[in-house]
Amino acid sequence: MAHRKQGVSRELDELSSTLVGDALDLLAEGNDVNVLLVVQDEEGTLASFEFFDDDPDALLDAAHDRVKELAKKHGDSVEGIGEPIRYALVYEGMVAVESDAYQDALMLEFGEKGWYAYSAYSLYEGKGAGEDFAWTDPAPAGEIEPLL
Repeated sequence: MAHRKQGVSRELDELSSTLVGDALDLLAEGNDVNVLLVVQDEEGTLASFEFFDDDPDALLDAAHDRVKELAKKHGDSVEGIGEPIRYALVYEGMVAVESDAYQDALMLEFGEKGWYAYSAYSLYEGKGAGEDFAWTDPAPAGEIEPLL
């Protein structure tokens, strides 16, 4: 696609914010967040996927491939979703906060058909600490290769 829109639509912002909130709740409860993916079609139908039991890079590749596959096949009748027009995915990672120090982070990737795709992260501490779990607002991590 030669021309893509910049920025983030209200619908994609809502989709990604909800997914981040759900993932942060899981972390606060002490659960692992492998790779969680949510896709949405034109009618607003959502399909959610969780990728686990492999190394982190393979899980992320599987999530990326799932988005591309859904787009190529114009949806999935078994999942009850039409052709995806937006997606968001999250996973646990680490971000360099100083020259040799890393902090736990929830990584986010999100995109929409015809728009640029982006990544962001939210630092956190206290996994499993319930009410004492702390996180930062998502910070931009840059533009990424669009999957749609």
